[in-house]
Amino acid sequence: MGYFSTDALVLREVRYKEADKILTVFTADRGIVTAKARGALRKNSLTAAAAQQLTLSEMTFFENRGRLTVHEAVVKEAFTGLRKNIEAYSLGCYFAECIEALVPEGEVDSLSFQLILNSLFALCQAFRDSLQIKAAFELRLMSILGYTPDLTVCAVCGRKQPVRPLLGIQTGHIVCSSCRSADIGTTVPLCEDSLRAMQYIVSAPAKQLFSFHVANDALNRLSECCERYLTEQSGRHFATLDYWKRLRNQW
Repeated sequence: MGYFSTDALVLREVRYKEADKILTVFTADRGIVTAKARGALRKNSLTAAAAQQLTLSEMTFFENRGRLTVHEAVVKEAFTGLRKNIEAYSLGCYFAECIEALVPEGEVDSLSFQLILNSLFALCQAFRDSLQIKAAFELRLMSILGYTPDLTVCAVCGRKQPVRPLLGIQTGHIVCSSCRSADIGTTVPLCEDSLRAMQYIVSAPAKQLFSFHVANDALNRLSECCERYLTEQSGRHFATLDYWKRLRNQW
């Protein structure tokens, strides 16, 4: 029993009874936790703003018998740019769903915590195409979680610059198109520029993760490859991803 304070990003909010919310939050010190926000739906609630999805706050929790309640919270970053753009907001929700699904609950993961914050900031600033931000988030998250693909050489012939490269989304290996075999499994086509972008994403400093340039055709290949690699390796289907795609196709 006691109180503790930490930075916390709301990944998901669910209405509970008349005025409460059940929050799934990603905290800097305790990883993903679930907490009740009493009265968060009331107009005069002091925690209403902090209890919104995709809001970063300094939260103070009261812990009793393993259950957490939000005692107080001060908003640090509301990511208002997302709330002005439904496509950007829906992509941010996809990032949140990925984190909730793939990062083990209660496990401190400072790299994934910083990744989603940096990705949400990038969406707010819109200084890169959303496809590029999405691809960088997906591949970097998989790398943080221990699923870094081997992007160095062709897994069959050893060529350092694979010819018409393909990524095996089950094996995580790069091969030349002429080297593809049944052992590689399902593959996704890349090109020299999209492969170079993937190599940058897995190795770049966190603050420079989105600081690369890639042409439209290569960007489409990059996005498709990173998305399919994440969904294949995680074995998950993401409803928020489907929703974001429908929105993007409408624009």
